[in-house]
Amino acid sequence: MNTNAILLLADGHIFHGKAFGKIGTATGEICFNTGMTGYQEVFTDPSYTGQVLIMNNVHTGNYGVNKKDIESSSVKIHALIGRNLEEKFSRYQADDSLNNYLQHNNIVAIDDVDTRALVAHIREKGAMNCIVSSEIFDEATLAQQLLACPNMDGLELASTVSTKETYTLGNADSTIRVAVIDFGVKQNILENLVVRGAYVKVHPAKTSFQELAAFNPTGYFISNGPGDPASMPYAVETIKQMLTTDKPIFGICLGHQLLALANGISTFKMHHGHRGLNHPVRNLITGLCEITTQNHGFGVDPDAVKNHEGVEVTHINLNDNSIEGIRIKNKKAFSVQYHPEATPGPHDSRYLFDDFIAMMQ
Repeated sequence: MNTNAILLLADGHIFHGKAFGKIGTATGEICFNTGMTGYQEVFTDPSYTGQVLIMNNVHTGNYGVNKKDIESSSVKIHALIGRNLEEKFSRYQADDSLNNYLQHNNIVAIDDVDTRALVAHIREKGAMNCIVSSEIFDEATLAQQLLACPNMDGLELASTVSTKETYTLGNADSTIRVAVIDFGVKQNILENLVVRGAYVKVHPAKTSFQELAAFNPTGYFISNGPGDPASMPYAVETIKQMLTTDKPIFGICLGHQLLALANGISTFKMHHGHRGLNHPVRNLITGLCEITTQNHGFGVDPDAVKNHEGVEVTHINLNDNSIEGIRIKNKKAFSVQYHPEATPGPHDSRYLFDDFIAMMQ
């Protein structure tokens, strides 16, 4: 595709490239992912709602797309930025090209961008809003449109991507019954529960505790999702009620942040977040390290955890020592900031699902 495209950052920096995907204009908070594979799973992760994604890897799209490689029913990123976004693909199992896939999902993309320079800029200046366009090239017009883009700080998005109706998965006769509260749950999280024998009922984000409890679960799962956890007092209140039971509770990513908030521990907006398939984490309980998949722009306040008598830190990030896992003392409740269900990988952290199942048994 020879059509030009433009990327304008909120701080005024401009990058030029070529159009890819849908011809159009899109805004969102810019972020970057360090993974070399799994781009389709990344694009369909509901936690990316509201974001414009830079893929750090030099080539994206070179193995095409496959209808099985998804985490939700549609692409969730607002726009895509790449150095080389590939139309040709090598995988014979692929259903289509990345370009067609983005067009079918109405996703604007910009190719031929110096992503090394762009990522270096974001690492220095921090996450910010941006606008990508392959139809508008007047910088003043783009800047004006960018002003209408909401800031991620304080933005509640989980209820917009959550299921609207309850649904069930797995064997209804199972003695392991998990009530999932869906803030943007990934399909492979549910799959990891089902393959371990759980009967799962997925509930909309604003489901009351009473309705969750009516399922008579043996455990509760708090899902990942997009947006600012501090903007979700409805979820925090529900989790507080979960904690009054003696039933196991497991949270991932946004669920980790919400579990912290339910215990009086604050969260904060990170400088540029963690996103990729290759982030090192240490389990402080076992002393072992694991390579993890991550996608978050908010974190749990380390000082608030340090001063909390009822919460123990279980995992830390080896790049910056940020909090990657907690457990509630005298409760069967724990959470991690990263994604143990990671697909295509790594699978180092899937033991956490085994731990959750063992608690319920």
